[in-house]
Amino acid sequence: MDQLTTALEKGGLLLIQDRAFPNVVNIVTGETLRGSWWAHPRGHEIFRCMNAIAALPDVMVTKLISGKVTFVHRRFWHAVFSVAMAREPWQLTGLSQPARQLLEEVERDETVEASGPDSAELERRLLVHGDQIHTESGKHKMRLETWPAWARRCGCEPAGPPALARRQIETTVRNLGLPPSCLPWAEVVSNRRSVH
Repeated sequence: MDQLTTALEKGGLLLIQDRAFPNVVNIVTGETLRGSWWAHPRGHEIFRCMNAIAALPDVMVTKLISGKVTFVHRRFWHAVFSVAMAREPWQLTGLSQPARQLLEEVERDETVEASGPDSAELERRLLVHGDQIHTESGKHKMRLETWPAWARRCGCEPAGPPALARRQIETTVRNLGLPPSCLPWAEVVSNRRSVH
């Protein structure tokens, strides 16, 4: 666990599994896996480590890099919050109607339990903050909340203009070995271009 917290403190961002980017699976096993980490002999240890790091008070979990679960160190919370609150075209243009309706529900109620593609679409565009929860029936769902509700709960405020925050995150991602095209504002624009 110490190696994970050190890697997150040093780099600021950590994935669960990736071939190039710092990630939990590689740090725990010392291997770059091709398939699912669940099949690895240390799968249960990986799972415990992921839950432990997600529970740390200085860690935010969001889908920042390539739509994957990303552990974000507190020093980047302000930047992520600034980007998320911007409501820029990459966040809203082309948003499906069901996702728009879910977003309206989250904005009205501040917190909503949801699952499925509409929930994933909102998370991927940083329109909501999502936490995985286990329901009483044993199912996994997402608790979606508005970013202002998350910020009040975690004591975070935006840090300057969204463009500056995006550059800070892009530089960090580049320094850790991935191109900025893996970030949601670049991915959404790129996907929109490939459709036309």
